[in-house]
Amino acid sequence: MTKNRGVVYIEPGKVDVQDIDDAKLEAPNGRQIGHGVILKVLSTNICGSDQHMVRGRTTAPSGLVLGHEITGEVVEKGSDVEMLDIGDIVSVPFNVACGRCRTCKSQDTGVCLTVNPERAGGAYGYVDMGGWIGGQARYVTVPYADFNLLKIPDRDRAMAKIRDLTMLSDILPTGFHGAIKAGVGVGSTVYVAGAGPVGLAAAASARILGAAVVMIGDFNKDRLAHAAKVGFEPVDLSKSDRLGDLVAQIIGTNEVDSAIDAVGFEARGHAGGEQPAIVLNQMMEITRAAGSIGIPGLYVTEDPGAVDKGAKVGSLSLRFGLGWAKAQSFHTGQTPVLKYNRQLMQAILHDRLPIADIVNARIISLEDAPQGYETFDQGAATKFVLDPHGLLQAA
Repeated sequence: MTKNRGVVYIEPGKVDVQDIDDAKLEAPNGRQIGHGVILKVLSTNICGSDQHMVRGRTTAPSGLVLGHEITGEVVEKGSDVEMLDIGDIVSVPFNVACGRCRTCKSQDTGVCLTVNPERAGGAYGYVDMGGWIGGQARYVTVPYADFNLLKIPDRDRAMAKIRDLTMLSDILPTGFHGAIKAGVGVGSTVYVAGAGPVGLAAAASARILGAAVVMIGDFNKDRLAHAAKVGFEPVDLSKSDRLGDLVAQIIGTNEVDSAIDAVGFEARGHAGGEQPAIVLNQMMEITRAAGSIGIPGLYVTEDPGAVDKGAKVGSLSLRFGLGWAKAQSFHTGQTPVLKYNRQLMQAILHDRLPIADIVNARIISLEDAPQGYETFDQGAATKFVLDPHGLLQAA
């Protein structure tokens, strides 16, 4: 292998591409692992969740190698890996999961009980998620490879569809999970909060699940324009602080069957300031009685930059009584990617889900990652895909 390089968090507002340690078949505590593989990273994406850390809105330490959206080629494997071969192209769920604990056996891989000593759930390159090195790099280690990795069956098709397949590691399954948990089905009316990449992935998922109308709300004019371009109903939140009225202008009623929060804890209200619970409260207002709300948007237990004391520890001012009175269902938490990624891969390979175009994927080099972070943070209607070895542009 050539020298490894990766995107490193330096301080709030700053990342840098630096030489980092070579990937090794070992766990964060230094224990040697035979169940892992080393991947040559073919593509790795900048995620809105990464931006929370880079903005200084978490307790992420300086020096953290970022990146949890990874597609790669197996270049080395441990002695216990039986179902993967050198040269296989694989999608990496952002969840680090052992495959052996109670939650993994029930497909709740987002809350694996063994890969993180601090809490349930592990992830690559993320604060408080077990110390696993991130994949915005040239090479990365993946543990429990036989369980975690999704092999893409045909190399030529994989490279031809790499812009789409790179979304399997996180945002497409996350959007799909949000839609599933919101109860989206044939004929559903759906509202998605947030026109960023996860919101667009949720909208695309709602459409493939058979929704009759898919609305996406945001303040960002460029993102709304792109949402309209790819076939969704844009809801310009700057037009009114009464979301139900905006929804009624489109579907004739102020309530929907299903709502999906793809914004998370850095939500902003109509007046412009942060209101971390506003989206959740709006979801309860506009979702019909006995309807469902999927919440793939990120909420954290520690937010140093929160607007009030409660929000600093994840305590939000919810109108929970409203949701209770309407008998609504809520579902939160990390997406268990393995529950969905195989069928979504099939939808991509058979031209049913052009997700790269829907999220407006743009390929840039690994060395250009800092500029990608800056542009994305300014609200660009783009999903940045990093190309560590220059192979995507060629494909």
